[in-house]
Amino acid sequence: MRVRTVTILLTVLGLLTVAALALAGLPWTWRALGIGCTIVAYAGIAARVRATLARQERLVDAFADGIASLQDRDYSMSIAVPRDDARLARLVTAYNGLGEKLRAQRQDLYQRELLLDTVIQTSPVALLLTNPGGTVLYANVASRQLLGGGRRLEGLSLPVLLAAAADELREALVGDQDRLFTVTLDGEAQICHVSHRRFLLNGQPHQLRLVKQLTREISAQEVAVWKRVIRVIAHEINNSVAPIASLAQSGQRLAQQPDTAQLQRVFAAIDERMAHLSQFVDGYSRFAKLPRPRPQAFDWQRFLASMQSMAAFGIDGRVPDGMGWFDESQLEQVMINLLKNATEAGSPAGSTTVRVSPARGGWTIEVADRGSGMSPEVLTNALLPFYSTKPSGSGLGLTLCREIVEAHGGTLDAGNRSDGPGAVVRFWLPPPPAEDQRLRGSLAEDSTQMP
Repeated sequence: MRVRTVTILLTVLGLLTVAALALAGLPWTWRALGIGCTIVAYAGIAARVRATLARQERLVDAFADGIASLQDRDYSMSIAVPRDDARLARLVTAYNGLGEKLRAQRQDLYQRELLLDTVIQTSPVALLLTNPGGTVLYANVASRQLLGGGRRLEGLSLPVLLAAAADELREALVGDQDRLFTVTLDGEAQICHVSHRRFLLNGQPHQLRLVKQLTREISAQEVAVWKRVIRVIAHEINNSVAPIASLAQSGQRLAQQPDTAQLQRVFAAIDERMAHLSQFVDGYSRFAKLPRPRPQAFDWQRFLASMQSMAAFGIDGRVPDGMGWFDESQLEQVMINLLKNATEAGSPAGSTTVRVSPARGGWTIEVADRGSGMSPEVLTNALLPFYSTKPSGSGLGLTLCREIVEAHGGTLDAGNRSDGPGAVVRFWLPPPPAEDQRLRGSLAEDSTQMP
């Protein structure tokens, strides 16, 4: 109710009261007329007050309903603007403007969420978001194909889903390290990269996992690498063959002269170039002509002790008592290459460790260092043949390790440590074939009986 209206009504009411008192001394006919007019005036004023209060009550109820709608995220409600009160009109106009702005913001947010969801759902990268209890909160189409055969994963337990997944995929998703791994999908070996990210959502820790298949990218890079290798080999051969041919012609001319000293220098230069060419070709032929492994049962404690005589490293945890099944010379080559890489990566002396643990019936061997670690680019290309970050590196070390491990029927992956700087290379060796189990058991018994 406006103050002016109330003041006028109270003034009229006061005047009518004075008039009624003044009519008290008049004849009864005049008094009756005055009393009637006073009652009518009082009734009109009361009706006006009730109508004003009713309008305000309806407006208050409308505001209460509107605020309740805003709390329920319903921004469609608006209030009619009153015409008889400018102040209330401004308040109602401001409320209606707030509702319109919230509606526009919600529509814009919905369009952005729709666009983001479309991008995520059509992405070939499998995306998986879980809460602290391991329940899947969000999964795109790629992750449904990877873990659920196309069915929805939201609300399901990740450990339950991983129980039916391939061992390599389960190990990659359970851990916290970004790493490359090889897994068989639809009957074909696929090279994948997994990323783990932890963050707080509504005050609770959540984990986001991203799995990207890199088989096509790596295959394309391998083709490019082979082309580069062919150019390098052709360049090196030409650099050696051309001088050799020139020196051979000079040798033929010198052979007709009595100056044997100069002829000896020519032969020495030819021998040097041939030795360089032979060393160069031998380095690549060892990779191309990797012999088939001849695995046998070996005691892990003896094998690691033998390796410590060749390179310095520490043992992480207790060395298992079981017997490994591998080609000793080839596994030594793997360990030497990995330990050499750790040293060249800047790992301080004594900080590189080796850990052997049973896994899936076989054995997992981890070589971890405290070097500079691997950048995302290096991590993606680390297993490519002839890829090296060292100026004088051949790029065959880690690739040769993977070839040897896979020739044993195992898998190899590389990543960064989760507990600080440094890299870790992990490979798994399978158990021996069923026909060799009996022999393996007898060798284990013999090793325990030896003093």
